[in-house]
Amino acid sequence: MGAGKSSVGRYLAGRLNLDFYDTDEEIEKRTGVDIGWIFDVEGEEGFRRREEAVVSELVTLPGIVLATGGGTILSPLCRSLLASHGIVIYLEVSLAYQKDRTVNDARRPALRVSNREEVLQQLWREREPIYSELADFRVTTDRRNVRAVADDIINWLGTD
Repeated sequence: MGAGKSSVGRYLAGRLNLDFYDTDEEIEKRTGVDIGWIFDVEGEEGFRRREEAVVSELVTLPGIVLATGGGTILSPLCRSLLASHGIVIYLEVSLAYQKDRTVNDARRPALRVSNREEVLQQLWREREPIYSELADFRVTTDRRNVRAVADDIINWLGTD
């Protein structure tokens, strides 16, 4: 959350001349409502089912860059699909930068709480080991612009 997945993914796709997809945007497009509404009505479990369906479909598309939500990796199915259908890049962000980047973002259901910093720390503790295990490559986004992060990925891919 707040690592720059959508921004970096969109830019990276443009540089590599690939199509870009964002799982959250796809879910919103298909349902006609925002992610917060889905969480409110269906809960996280309902949202995760929708996310699994979208990931299952999108990973089969050739030549794409896919940005997933921060919690996508909580699903064993999504982890398996991502690992077996492409390269997984972990955009690493410190808790301090994550807090700053999400401070005014009311669209994130997990952060509609008074103890945002505690929630961010808990999410990091739960998710970071999974991100690390799943990632083929990791790049930090703290104090870096989208282009610099994408350039690191392109250099690692060897496609420039």
